[in-house]
Amino acid sequence: MHPGSRITLNNGVTMPRIGFGVSESRDARAAVTEALAQGYRSIDTAAAYGNEAGVGAALAASGLPRADLFVTTKVWNVGRDRADALRSARQSLELLGLDHVDLLLVHWPNDDLGPCLRTWEAMQQLLADGSTRAVGVSNFRPSHLRRLRGLGGTPPALNEVELHPHHQQRELRQVHDALGIVTGAWSPLGRGAVLGEPVLSGIAARLGVTPAQVVLRWHLQQGTVAVPKSDAPERIAQNRDLAGFALTPGDLHAIAGLDVPGGAGRIGPVPGRVDRIAA
Repeated sequence: MHPGSRITLNNGVTMPRIGFGVSESRDARAAVTEALAQGYRSIDTAAAYGNEAGVGAALAASGLPRADLFVTTKVWNVGRDRADALRSARQSLELLGLDHVDLLLVHWPNDDLGPCLRTWEAMQQLLADGSTRAVGVSNFRPSHLRRLRGLGGTPPALNEVELHPHHQQRELRQVHDALGIVTGAWSPLGRGAVLGEPVLSGIAARLGVTPAQVVLRWHLQQGTVAVPKSDAPERIAQNRDLAGFALTPGDLHAIAGLDVPGGAGRIGPVPGRVDRIAA
């Protein structure tokens, strides 16, 4: 499976399986410029990251056709009214210098039904008016997804969550499969915390790749959309260089054993509170 391969969302839109994330990037314009030069065509940002203008500048300067790019951003958050969600999305478009994004996500769940309903109505309006080609969510737990589905209307195309070998989200991925939602992974390398695992080092040594490449290949082989982030050109290039090797069933079984029980491997906050954010 080549990193340039694409996955089809539930509305027929396709997106790259490997993207480039810019949360906490020291210089989003420089990082995105390097990523595009290295062949990335999917860029993942958010209003809450505060760097959409830098991302937009890099996209504009690249000279790449808009049709070749897949741009994701996120509305922060459902704890607002419908009009605020619309304003947030349109401000993101202005900062990005785009007339539409390819995927727009609700950045954080809310346990109150009212705000959830109003925000999802706004997302569906933005989809209908062409401001985005697909809509989804980020950091939603199974209970949030089931409640959203119960509201009717457009189902979320993707749920982007913390997902890495120490926090494998098996129950959530099963819910995604049942509901036709693509699984997206932010912090797919666990902010580097997983890379010292002997299991990963051993697989990497056998295959002649880095532990990070092993983890990203693991994401590809289980059907996840991953958005690794880095400011280092060498790592930006390595994180996309995933062709030419594959993990064996034994490798996958060994990596499955790295999951930390009870969610204790999570590095971000537990989703549900509207005053907390996971990047």
